[in-house]
Amino acid sequence: MTEQEYQKEIDFIFNQFPSYQKVGKIAYKPGIETMRQMDAVLGHPHRKFKTIHIAGTNGKGSVSHMTASALMRLHLDGRPLRVGLYTSPHLVDFRERIKVNGEEISKAFVYDFIVRYKDLFLEKKASFFEITTAMAFAYFAVQHVDIAVIECGLGGRLDSTNIITPVLSVITNIGLDHCEYLGYTYKEIAAEKAGIMKEGVPVVIGERGGQYPGESFVSPVFEAKAASVHAPVCFAEDIDPGNTLLRLVDRAGMDLQGECQDKNIKTVCSALAVLTGSGCIPEDYEAMAAGIMHAARDTGLRGRWEKLGDAPLVICDTGHNAHGFQLLGHQIDKVARKKGRLLMVFGVVADKDLNAIKNFLPDRYGDSGKAYYYYVNASGIRALEAGILQEKMSGFGFSGEAVTLPEGMPAGAGTVKEGVKRALQDAGPDDFIFIGGSTFVVAEALECFQPAEK
Repeated sequence: MTEQEYQKEIDFIFNQFPSYQKVGKIAYKPGIETMRQMDAVLGHPHRKFKTIHIAGTNGKGSVSHMTASALMRLHLDGRPLRVGLYTSPHLVDFRERIKVNGEEISKAFVYDFIVRYKDLFLEKKASFFEITTAMAFAYFAVQHVDIAVIECGLGGRLDSTNIITPVLSVITNIGLDHCEYLGYTYKEIAAEKAGIMKEGVPVVIGERGGQYPGESFVSPVFEAKAASVHAPVCFAEDIDPGNTLLRLVDRAGMDLQGECQDKNIKTVCSALAVLTGSGCIPEDYEAMAAGIMHAARDTGLRGRWEKLGDAPLVICDTGHNAHGFQLLGHQIDKVARKKGRLLMVFGVVADKDLNAIKNFLPDRYGDSGKAYYYYVNASGIRALEAGILQEKMSGFGFSGEAVTLPEGMPAGAGTVKEGVKRALQDAGPDDFIFIGGSTFVVAEALECFQPAEK
């Protein structure tokens, strides 16, 4: 296999089976029947290892990576536990989605898997996510993982990952996002997420309701579903402050520094408590605490309140909905008040509800004036064009400029890199640049900076 041959097959699945990440709702395919059929052809690989299933509106990526990192520090029969991790979307490289003990899936396996099962994908009219999920399960089986952390793609009940019967289910929280697929109320969305609960399998719920006062409590939805499948349920909010693992995690020493991690840590510690209590994993709390604290480094997670520069301070974060920006906006504002100017490199997908987000976006830095926005659009058809975004945000009272492409750039190219370039040129050493609004914006912005140390 040459690099050219590998790229040809990767291009095939991206072009023949467009991903939701790139094209949005036309790629969304609810239901798990096709996944079951493909799984049968593959020999049910997910039955060859234990799994932890993680769903939720926000935080499921961080919780997945922290959980996997904690498990990676454990030993079984004198050897390190082999831990699979399946997440989405990827930021830079497709192989970020599938890892074993922090190492990305090999190009050789990706290539061989696509070539071998290409006819099956076409026959079943499989979605991009169904293909990648099948690939992950097959890879974990071949790699003889002991346990795999599986992140839901979208929702839960009808998500392709929901063919598994895990040893633990986790639901981080509920917010109003992807409403056209999951429902327009907290209870409707909670019911979809609760669809990952399985008969007799314990479940950890990160939050009883929304993150903030006024949001509907959804714990009755979870409790009713858990009772119907005889699943023991616990809420991470109720974790004992004296919990051994929780006490050992030095919050200031963590490499995931976003304020949202305060809640995520409790969810992870609750999940690991259930696993140790059931005898699923050894009780090595110091090792697990070290894994939680170094999750980004150990798993290669990027884009969660990640620092990309010091003078000026440059931070990026993949938070992209109102539920996430309620915390994120507060953290941006808190940091900005200690700096000079606040410069926001900001872009969103076209279907994003800006009305829901705008009240959580910073519009001032300290008492000296307004924050300044560089409105950008990522590549691809999902991005809201920078000029339209600027017009909408201006109507809300935000200051900024739409970033356009330099002459000679191909049609459809994104403006993110140009926006980052302008912000860096305009910023002084004491200023604060924040990059975000969309996973796609962060993904393209990362290419402007040196890779983070693994």
